[in-house]
Amino acid sequence: MTPPIRAVIADDQMMVRQGFSFLLNAEPDIEVVGQAVNGLDAVDKVAELAPDVVLMDIRMPELGGIEATRRITAPERPAAKVLILTTFDLDEYVYEALRAGASGFLLKDASADELAHAVRVVAAGEALLSPNITKRLIMEFSRTAGAPRAPLKARIGDLTERETEVLTLVAGGLSNAEIARELIVAEQTVKTHVGRILVKLGVRDRTQAAVFAYESGLVRPAGL
Repeated sequence: MTPPIRAVIADDQMMVRQGFSFLLNAEPDIEVVGQAVNGLDAVDKVAELAPDVVLMDIRMPELGGIEATRRITAPERPAAKVLILTTFDLDEYVYEALRAGASGFLLKDASADELAHAVRVVAAGEALLSPNITKRLIMEFSRTAGAPRAPLKARIGDLTERETEVLTLVAGGLSNAEIARELIVAEQTVKTHVGRILVKLGVRDRTQAAVFAYESGLVRPAGL
């Protein structure tokens, strides 16, 4: 039997923590193993409990969610994924959270089904890319990025031509199935390419691969 997805909820509002804990613990494949009242507490809880996913509020006392995300997703840390909790779908701080290492974001008024789905998607290493909101998010993120970062650009050279093509499509928000149709290949082939891309670039998931594509200059928004 597959072990449940271990989650930690970090939010300074007790009602949010308890409400999300109740909803997630009702799922047979998800277990809330801890709660954190601020970013510092979240970093400590991750080190202690080694969860698969952290649901992270952005605005918290002592240490905010963005810096906590940066610390949690540092290379020397356990491989916990961070799912940002936000009140507004285009919260300006969400862009910064993506750069800090977040794997996706979720509105706090999400339904129980949406909440559980988000946790499962992020735990699996997939990008939490809703067709409308998150594609806009990544495009806006890229518009605010500076010049391509040379060290990242050099690492793109480690990819094969096909892997570079797949990464470009990932950065456009396409799913494996959509990429398979675009390239006329099997979906499993795309999955293999994506796995190799993550290893070669040293990133944790599709969301961070998309961020890498923009920051390296491989992908630029139309008109820029």
